[in-house]
Amino acid sequence: MASTNDLKNGMVLKLEGGQLWSVVEFQHVKPGKGPAFVRTKLKNVLSGKVVDKTFNAGVKVETATVDKRDMQFSYMDGEYFVFMDMETYDQLHIERKAVGDAANFLIEGFTATVAQHEGEVLFVELPAAVELVIQETEPGVQGDRSTGGTKPATLETGHQIQVPLFITTGEKIKVDTRTSDYLGRVNS
Repeated sequence: MASTNDLKNGMVLKLEGGQLWSVVEFQHVKPGKGPAFVRTKLKNVLSGKVVDKTFNAGVKVETATVDKRDMQFSYMDGEYFVFMDMETYDQLHIERKAVGDAANFLIEGFTATVAQHEGEVLFVELPAAVELVIQETEPGVQGDRSTGGTKPATLETGHQIQVPLFITTGEKIKVDTRTSDYLGRVNS
């Protein structure tokens, strides 16, 4: 148990029938009249739904213990993503739905943060940006380079994103894992 005065970003709370909610942001408010309260933005750990919730200051809320570990993606085993704990070398089979959008950017050897609660995998979190190779893209048309247009490109993971026209097949680029946006070339 914790008090609403102790809330921190990233803290996981157990609310409303055992659902797990992660604190995205919070703000302590002390109005001129009336009691203080805490305004929060909470994200459902499993569904990703974000809601605003207000608590009275000092109210007790139940916290959930979430074990976050860095694990290395090893390989695909049918529908399961196999991750290896870098400390114990234990392998963990994770279903696609728990991996979520991170699946679009995973290649063998990538390190990701795996969050577990009571042995159940909640989510897999990648760094904000990853470096991947363009597997296939159409060549840019001569004269189009100055217009700032984009074209589709397939990454080595099979995920398709939009890249500037000057990017060619085989180039290594940086990609935002949250939005699938092209961030720039990577100089080898």
